[in-house]
Amino acid sequence: MSVDTLREELKRRLLDGDFTCEKELTLSLISGKRKVVVIWHLSHEGPLRFGELSRLFKTSSHRILTKQLRELEMDGLITRQIFEGAVPKVEYRLTELGESIVPIVDMMWEWGKTNMFYYANKIRQGAAKDTHDSGHGAAGAGAAKVSEPAKAPPMPYAPQPIRTVQKP
Repeated sequence: MSVDTLREELKRRLLDGDFTCEKELTLSLISGKRKVVVIWHLSHEGPLRFGELSRLFKTSSHRILTKQLRELEMDGLITRQIFEGAVPKVEYRLTELGESIVPIVDMMWEWGKTNMFYYANKIRQGAAKDTHDSGHGAAGAGAAKVSEPAKAPPMPYAPQPIRTVQKP
């Protein structure tokens, strides 16, 4: 990776000594709305076109995905190759440096897979306890009102909505 390709923000932080440890640099390179997922899919499925990547994120805009891909490219983790033709296509692939971060991404995926249900259940238990306890005990007059969450269809891996506190 050429230092010229590193994002200006990261160059500045490196030169100013803003990173207190190496983990901060690593997280700065891969943190973002879609970066880890892009790295994971490129590592396990090989080069992908923009349309293939955008189909992974049904709720994201093309603008967000494009920004994330550009940052990964500027930081030297992926390359973007343009194929000329009647219908030009763009393909993204991991660089050697990008491949070196795959074991970390794989461990993150494994940890998340192992612990997702744990956290979803904790949230559900807390929401159930809050529902049971609302209006009882030491809350008394002047306490914040707690509104019920909108009912969403249950998903096997996603936590249910958490109750929100509305101030009077």
